[in-house]
Amino acid sequence: MINTNQGATASSGLHPVESTERVLDCISFAQSQSWQARLLLIVLALSAGAVIGTGLDLQASGSPAQALTLILWPLAFCGGLLSTWSPCGYSSLSLLRPQGSYSARSVLAWLPTILMHALGYLAGALLLGALLGGVGALLSAGSLLVPGAIALALLAFCYGAHQFDFLRMPYPQRRAQVPHDARFRFRSWVIGLLYGFALGTNYSTYVQTPILYIVTLAAALSGDIAFAIATVCVFNAGRFFTHVGQSIAGKRSSCTGFFGHISGKGGNR
Repeated sequence: MINTNQGATASSGLHPVESTERVLDCISFAQSQSWQARLLLIVLALSAGAVIGTGLDLQASGSPAQALTLILWPLAFCGGLLSTWSPCGYSSLSLLRPQGSYSARSVLAWLPTILMHALGYLAGALLLGALLGGVGALLSAGSLLVPGAIALALLAFCYGAHQFDFLRMPYPQRRAQVPHDARFRFRSWVIGLLYGFALGTNYSTYVQTPILYIVTLAAALSGDIAFAIATVCVFNAGRFFTHVGQSIAGKRSSCTGFFGHISGKGGNR
């Protein structure tokens, strides 16, 4: 894969200045495990889930809704982290980092880009969360706490079995990446906003983890627009956190190579 960094060109409007970095494509993929090993992992995951769920239920003083929230939001944040380990995540890194060598001036020039990127994630969460919560409210899904919790548990188990190749589940997604031609047409802060919104709606690009489907169903079943928006915001916070982390650490090529390697090993199914 070749990454051409022209963020400075887009932000300044001057003549193009090519700065090309080569990052090798991932050619190493996860090895298939025996069915016994995969079954053992499922049993361990179920056992850990039962222990954690019981502990959180006790922590929530017997409130089922609060216990579910304590489980859902950390899961949503982890799902956001995993979602950035994707083709869309690592391919957009070079456009969302400070340009050139790190200095006070380059970081200050980069701040509008990353802030607008965060605003894009927030706008995406508002849109998706309001839609899911609104649909749930119209269907009075909020009154179905116990059936809803059972549906979430079944969905999580089925997609877990899917990940371990015991079951095939649908993987609805739009197989597209963020628009890379935006770098030639817009300033860097506009690119940050566009990319944040595209990734923040979560279904506009590749879906990298089935945790998104669990978060989606939970937000809809809540029947509460505010809760649904907050849940999607937690998911998007995980996505944004990863971008911020890579923006302040390491060389651009090393970060892109790392995410490419992780994406190649995980992959969407």
